[in-house]
Amino acid sequence: MKRSRVNEIILESDEFIRSFGIHLPPFAYWSPQQLVDKKDSISALIDARLGWDITDYGLGDFASLGLVLMTTRNGSLDDLRNGSGMCYAEKVMISRQDQVSPMHRHITKAEDIINRGGATLAIKMFESDANGKLDESATVRVATDGEPRELSPGSVLQLQPGESVTLLPGNWHEFWGEGGDVLIGEVSTVNDDVNDNVFQRPIGRFSTIEEDVDPVHLLVSDYENWL
Repeated sequence: MKRSRVNEIILESDEFIRSFGIHLPPFAYWSPQQLVDKKDSISALIDARLGWDITDYGLGDFASLGLVLMTTRNGSLDDLRNGSGMCYAEKVMISRQDQVSPMHRHITKAEDIINRGGATLAIKMFESDANGKLDESATVRVATDGEPRELSPGSVLQLQPGESVTLLPGNWHEFWGEGGDVLIGEVSTVNDDVNDNVFQRPIGRFSTIEEDVDPVHLLVSDYENWL
């Protein structure tokens, strides 16, 4: 993905998020130089990978297969292992109409996926078998806003604004905006996008960036090279 397109997507995304009356934290607007200047005092932010994440899953077709994420808070894996401290994370995400976030599961993370506004959020789901692979025959068991649900394998759950689903480790899922763009909230246990995503097919988690212009804001995947 070209850096110029990433810059455009970030600006478009901020406008979309603000249209729902949501304001992002200050670091969402820091320039690369501001991050560099602050790096000695923001190690917790860098280590937690707070910030923008624009992904096409390494396949170069963001419109069809992609997601916008802004991680606004994230705890420590050490705290999660110890069972105390900051064991939670929060994201704001945007799924555009018919833009798929591909089928995957998490090893450790449990998450609430919340339709914060816009169109319908469609989520296709499967269970895992004993080896963690996608099971096309097992009933899917989830909770929607505290209500237990049993779904046929491969069912598409449709969430309207305000509705949510709780996904536990092993719940396979892919999602997209149906009928329009969707603002999504995610509240979860500690987030580890480097190690905790298992995709059904061999794809990448982050975009490969073609540096045709300077970045307006860094992506979390830029931190290793810049900071």
